[in-house]
Amino acid sequence: MKALLSTAVGGPETLELKDIAAPEPGEGQLAVRVLACAINYPDVLIIEDKYQFKPERPFAPGSEICGEVTAIGAGVEGWSVGDRLISVTGHGGLAEQMVLDAAKAFRLPGGRDPAEGAALLMTYATTIHALIDRGELQEGETLLVLGAAGGVGLAAVEIGKALGARVVAAVSTEEKAQAARDAGADDVVLYGRAPFDKAESKALADKFKAAVGKGGADVIYDPAGGDYCEPALRSIAWEGRYLVVGFPAGIPKLPLNLTLLKSCDVRGVFWGAFAQRAPDRNRAHVEQLFAWWEEGKISPRIDRTWPLKEGGDAIRWLSDRKAVGKVIVTPG
Repeated sequence: MKALLSTAVGGPETLELKDIAAPEPGEGQLAVRVLACAINYPDVLIIEDKYQFKPERPFAPGSEICGEVTAIGAGVEGWSVGDRLISVTGHGGLAEQMVLDAAKAFRLPGGRDPAEGAALLMTYATTIHALIDRGELQEGETLLVLGAAGGVGLAAVEIGKALGARVVAAVSTEEKAQAARDAGADDVVLYGRAPFDKAESKALADKFKAAVGKGGADVIYDPAGGDYCEPALRSIAWEGRYLVVGFPAGIPKLPLNLTLLKSCDVRGVFWGAFAQRAPDRNRAHVEQLFAWWEEGKISPRIDRTWPLKEGGDAIRWLSDRKAVGKVIVTPG
C-alpha cells in the first residue's frame, strides 16, 4: 500500500510517498481502507515536531479519517467487514490503509459522504465540547467567533446557532465573511492580518465592541490566538467566558488586568484529553452532532480535495490559512 510519510523534521515538502506493508489489526483494533482524510492544524505541527505528541518516524500524518473496515482484531464486537466509520486517529490517515482503536470509532450514518464524515469529528466535537462544557453557552447569549471561516470556526458558528445564540463571526476576507453568513452568522467583522500595532489593536477592539453590542460577548471562541486575542478580550461581557482553542497566529500574551476589570474567565479547550477522560460524555456529544447533521443544522463545508500524492499541498494550503472550511485528502 502507499503512504505519505514524514521521514525527517520539516514542512510539507519533506513528505515522501512510499510503498509500505499494510498493517494488521491487533487486539481491540480495526483495519480500514481510508476513504477520506481531513487535514487539521495538528498535521501542520506534527511533521515539524512542534505538536505535543511526537510519533516515531517514519509516520504518516493525517489526524482524522473516514474508512471502510477490512479486518477486525481480537476482542472487537459490533463491527463487520464493509462497515464505514469515522475516527480521530492522531496520525496515520495519509495512507491507503491503517489500523485504529475500535473504541475511538463512530459508525458513519447511512448515505453520508465520506469526505464530510472525515471532516466532522475534530472540528465539531471540539466545538460542541468547547461551547457546552467549557463555555456554558446559553440561548440568547452573544457568541464571538474568531477565525470563523476555518473548520472549527464554521463549526462554532453553526453550533452556536443550534444552541440559540446570537453569533458574530470575525474573518479576514469578504469571501470568508460570506462563508460565515452562509453558516448562519448574524453579523460579521472583517479584520486585517496580524501583527497589529497599538492603534490597529484598539481599532479592532472597537470593531468587536460595536458588533457584539453594549453588553459585550458572553462567550468568545478563539482558535486563532496571536494579536487577535487582546482586542477580542476587550469586547467580552461582564463574567464572560473566553475559550482558548488554538494558536495558528501565535501564542498571545494576555493582559490579566482585563480579566479583573470584566470579572471574566479564560478557559482552555483540550478536546482530545476530554474525549479520553470522559468517553461517555464525548460519545453523547457526537450523537448530538449526528442528530444536528440529520436535521441540517450543521453541515461540514469542504474547501478543497487533493489526492494522496499531493497531501503535502493540502497541509500547506491549511498552513497558509487559505482554507474556507475543511481540507480533504482522498487516498483512494
